[in-house]
Amino acid sequence: MHVAAIIVAGGQGARMGGGRPKQLLELDGRSLLQHSVAACDAHPLVRELVVVLPAALVASAPSLIGETRCPCRVVSGGARRQDSVRHGVAALSADAEIVLIHDAARPFATTTLIDRVIAGAVSTGVAIPAIVSRDTVKRRDLQSGLVRESVPRAEVWLAQTPQGFRREVWTTIGPLSAGMTEATDEAMLAEWAGLPVMIVEGDERNVKITTPDDFTQARGRAATPRVGTGYDLHRLVEGRPLVLAGVTLPFGRGPLGHSDGDVLCHALTDALLGAAGAGDIGRHFPNTDPAWKDAAGLDLLTRAVAIVRAAGYAPASADVTVILEQPKLSPHVDAMRERIAAVLGVPASAVSVKGKTNEGVDAVGRGDAIAAHAVAVLTSGGPQ
Repeated sequence: MHVAAIIVAGGQGARMGGGRPKQLLELDGRSLLQHSVAACDAHPLVRELVVVLPAALVASAPSLIGETRCPCRVVSGGARRQDSVRHGVAALSADAEIVLIHDAARPFATTTLIDRVIAGAVSTGVAIPAIVSRDTVKRRDLQSGLVRESVPRAEVWLAQTPQGFRREVWTTIGPLSAGMTEATDEAMLAEWAGLPVMIVEGDERNVKITTPDDFTQARGRAATPRVGTGYDLHRLVEGRPLVLAGVTLPFGRGPLGHSDGDVLCHALTDALLGAAGAGDIGRHFPNTDPAWKDAAGLDLLTRAVAIVRAAGYAPASADVTVILEQPKLSPHVDAMRERIAAVLGVPASAVSVKGKTNEGVDAVGRGDAIAAHAVAVLTSGGPQ
């Protein structure tokens, strides 16, 4: 399935005050825009991104958005939200089957939330995440200011983004949106067109940052990063390939193990799981289970990232030291960093791989074994 995500950041955020668009405000080391782009970019089904920016910011898009895993196009916004969305849809490739529309001002969207939206869109054509109102809802008379009636709470749902649509839906609602009054979300366009809209379970953490108070509260939600460490060691034997981060090194011996013995990926997997408080590699991928026989280390690492995201965290950076006497690691480091970064959903600049020897000490120093130490940093509120 080819899923495309449009991140709408075409407004000026007037209610935030100040002279800077709110989507560029920094939260936990990244702008709101970068958080929202990363949330979509990290989802395994998303294949392309379109970012809608104010016309004055389009030229600065590469520095404002940063590196992405998926191809990313940038278009300028329109006078209204639905105009900006229409511009974004027009920039999609012909391959896009499901379209996600996400607010740049919602930096805490998670992978599991996006999963639900995609599934709902596939099922009914249009799906939105929403949470039921916890408060008593009153309908107010606009003229007198008096309460007209109470609305049953069970009937009132607070819509969020990303909102999902099958591509063909836009052939109906796209032309309609140009001549309609202002829509505050894309679901309104579908409703006006008489199309069914499915509500899927939203996320209380998926808040929209609109006012300075919202931003202050969001800073509180962006908790201190979590750090985990990992370690792995394998004996080196004849007849086994030496694989690190999915890169096969030219050498006559390789690690003995139930899986492929990729110590780099195994150590990093442990670091990620430890940072999330999710156990260790032996708990999730035991060497007594035939399912993991000869499993690729990158596959286990990919599965660990999914576990971390399901726990509400997102990889931010990784640092791995591989200890071996031979062969030299340096010619292969860049390829390893690129592969790890692709799995973690971070830029290669956030991944470090270093090679060290053990100066002739113990089994590693004699060349009979290979070891790796890893440190992983997770941030909260990232894709889940």
